Amino acid sequence: MALTRILLNLGLDALLAALALPLAVWMASPGGWPPPPLWWLGAVPGAVAALLLAGLPVRLPQQYWRFAALKDLVAAVAAGAGGAVLFALGLFLLGAWRPDNAAFPLIHAGTLAAALLAPRMAGRLRQERRANGPAGLAVAQPAQPVLLVGTGDAADLFIRALLQQRSPGYRVIGILARRPRAAGRRIHGYPILGGFEEAAEVLDRLRAEGRPPATLVLADPDLQGPELEDLLDVADRHGVLVKRAPRITALDPARRENPASRRFDLRPVAIEELLDRPQVPLDREGMARLVQGRRVLVTGAGGTIGGELARQVAALGPAQLALLDHGEFALYSIDLELAESHPGVPRRAVLADVRDAARVAALMADVRPELVFHAAALKHVPMVENDPLEGLLTNALGTRVIADAARAVGCRAMVFISTDKAVNPTSVMGASKRLAEMYCQALDKQARASARGMRCVTVRFGNVLGSTGSVVPLFRRQLERGGPLTVTHPDMRRYFMTVREAVGLVLQASVIGAEDRQDQPPELAEGGIFVLDMGKPVKIVDMARRMIRLAGLRPDEDIEIRFTGLRPGEKLYEELFHGQEPPRPTRFAGLLVATPRTTDADAVGGAIDAIAAAARQGQAKPALARLAEMVPEFDHNPGAPPVTRT
Repeated sequence: MALTRILLNLGLDALLAALALPLAVWMASPGGWPPPPLWWLGAVPGAVAALLLAGLPVRLPQQYWRFAALKDLVAAVAAGAGGAVLFALGLFLLGAWRPDNAAFPLIHAGTLAAALLAPRMAGRLRQERRANGPAGLAVAQPAQPVLLVGTGDAADLFIRALLQQRSPGYRVIGILARRPRAAGRRIHGYPILGGFEEAAEVLDRLRAEGRPPATLVLADPDLQGPELEDLLDVADRHGVLVKRAPRITALDPARRENPASRRFDLRPVAIEELLDRPQVPLDREGMARLVQGRRVLVTGAGGTIGGELARQVAALGPAQLALLDHGEFALYSIDLELAESHPGVPRRAVLADVRDAARVAALMADVRPELVFHAAALKHVPMVENDPLEGLLTNALGTRVIADAARAVGCRAMVFISTDKAVNPTSVMGASKRLAEMYCQALDKQARASARGMRCVTVRFGNVLGSTGSVVPLFRRQLERGGPLTVTHPDMRRYFMTVREAVGLVLQASVIGAEDRQDQPPELAEGGIFVLDMGKPVKIVDMARRMIRLAGLRPDEDIEIRFTGLRPGEKLYEELFHGQEPPRPTRFAGLLVATPRTTDADAVGGAIDAIAAAARQGQAKPALARLAEMVPEFDHNPGAPPVTRT
């Protein structure tokens, strides 16, 4: 098919060259025709051959006339000029017929270029008219009218890709630009109707004119946070959907396949895009210095946080990366992913339970890690409330087992992943993580006091969007089933950040906490708990309503929101700092430090052992009583009455 099209293009260009020559001769010197035999046997074939030869370097025969872009039109002009030069040079060298007008080569070049351009431009205009859906054109599925949001390369490529389709599914009726002063200008002939902040007025005007858009298409990839939130609110009031344009690489018209046969789909706006979280500059050199060439162990590597830690650590070039997890399939999945994405990094996948001291000690002696990231934990509050002893064994004892084994083999630093639920905990999960924090802080205090030994870096943060067991995947599943979306309480608020951002800041904290830097600020001299700046808490019911709207549905009409009551151990509001550990800022963006509340490592370790012994014997009351002694702010909320919607 491709060869047939190329041969057809060659034949058509040859015909155009044959027609352009007599026209150029007539324009240069009417009546000054060469003798007939020379004309038919030499001049016309020579002009054709000259054009075909000049068209080869610019790939003239391979052009799609319907999809001719500026580059293709320039190539046609270049081929016309080159063909005229070659023809004139041939006449001169052969000493054959010479036209009376010395400007003939220029006239011939212009005529030939015009002949080549005319059908290509006509084909492109015909394709654009087809894409725009002119009146009277019968189509089985009318193109959906859309208002494009954003200018620049993404908008340009979206429109170009749309124009190249034989039966486009979308029809651009206008553009909203980031800058209001761009109103009145045009992109590919489509008018810029106003700025982002004028979206409401533009939609009102289009509705009054009887041509409202069905969808706002976000072509600007940087449109996120509050600006996107405002636009979604406007669209919601006007009953207009909001969707994202495909990535630029998916729209690139330079791709080799037939542009007319390529289809693309708009995607819904992700709830993650509404977080107003500016990019935080990170010390990538420090991270590489910490990880590169060292043996690293990640526990809980099959989980959301542990998996992302493994990915980002692998990208920094460790000497060896050991992945530890208790779940077989989760461990297999992350190991397979890293084998494909970082095949050059030596890896070891280990099935193990962090509570098994003998197994962990043997593993540590074998791997001898220089850096440990401890992300393994039981994190689901209601599940741990159902089985509190399991939570105590994994979160408290498991952390001590990992820390002691790592310290015994000379590990340089251990990074412990904690949670905002450890602050003024009302759940066993939160209290068990607070006890683990205390043990890690005590070990770190010892290491700093003696200027040797393993550093323990504790990092505390809130919920990660999209993590296993979190609210966003739950809402998505409930939406797929048609609802209802279940929210425990209308006033429930939580902190959120993306997993990639959270892990980047964990690595940043690791660099700061594991190194004795000369430029280290005083607030970090005694250690402490690093707390990620989580921004503002988000109401869960607002997130539910927004996700319903992003799916093109109406809350409480198409999809019900049902309040189910606080679950065991839950709090309405999470906190990042205890009253006795006031936050201290650091010079590192996105990181705060909680003033350490330290105690003796042996005392905490002894308490953990006592709690673990009671847990192994199934004695919940003594285990929880000892936990409450060690964490006096633990205000256990084992259950709550259901909350009905008002």
